[in-house]
Amino acid sequence: MSRGDVTQGTVTQGTVTQDTVTQTSVSGELAGRVALVTGGAGGIGAAICAALAGAGAAVLVGYAIGRERAEGLADILPGPGLHRAVFTPVDDSAALGAASDDIRAAGGRLDMLVNNAGITTPVPHADLDALSDEWIDNILQVNVRGPFACVRAFAPLLRESGNGLVVNISSVAGRTGVGSNVAYCASKAALDSLTRSLGRALAPGIRVLSVSPGWVDGEYAQRMPEVLAAQAALTPLGRVARAEEVGRAVLACATHLTFSTGDVIAVDGGRPLS
Repeated sequence: MSRGDVTQGTVTQGTVTQDTVTQTSVSGELAGRVALVTGGAGGIGAAICAALAGAGAAVLVGYAIGRERAEGLADILPGPGLHRAVFTPVDDSAALGAASDDIRAAGGRLDMLVNNAGITTPVPHADLDALSDEWIDNILQVNVRGPFACVRAFAPLLRESGNGLVVNISSVAGRTGVGSNVAYCASKAALDSLTRSLGRALAPGIRVLSVSPGWVDGEYAQRMPEVLAAQAALTPLGRVARAEEVGRAVLACATHLTFSTGDVIAVDGGRPLS
């Protein structure tokens, strides 16, 4: 399933090459806007950053670990925006508050928050003893409390934008209950519920949407070719997603789905239909 850059644990990332980032076509749909992507240096995160930068946004590449990787991505993102890396560990509310202060001091503007950071580890669903209390707490802390903490920290800036947007990166696992472990599936279902609740609570000044991928073809998935092939066979569209497709879905939330809030946008090739 889809995961972003994380503070700990085992993650799934789509593969995004430097060529993919630098060859992203550039438009002006988001010119003048500023977007923060947590876990922005991971595969899916990098694809999201590239899509938003290509539309003209200034992108803040959020990271918890891997500062050099985040700074390297910011250096090669396309478009006219002034991109940079920002320390945003989603399990540290004080650090998120400091990041909000930093953004305000640097330019005072934030139009879009993409909650992409996430965490998981593979545990068979039937093996109840293998999923430890520590892992359950870690997953819920990063995947559920983390996005809420980010919204709480950055909501004042988003409101001041006049057209604020939050996009939570969820997973088809939240709908199907099939994923890397039981707690991960529950965390993504909770994230979709959070999207609906915040979509109501923050309207009309801030819209809130979920983008929900299925399996994404990347370095984690490619380590399990048999599983990847099986997932592709079970998907009505006959393949798994590319990270760039997740990035384009996030971009669509900002540019085309302008009268939507509290909704879950599937990027799963129809996987729940099989």
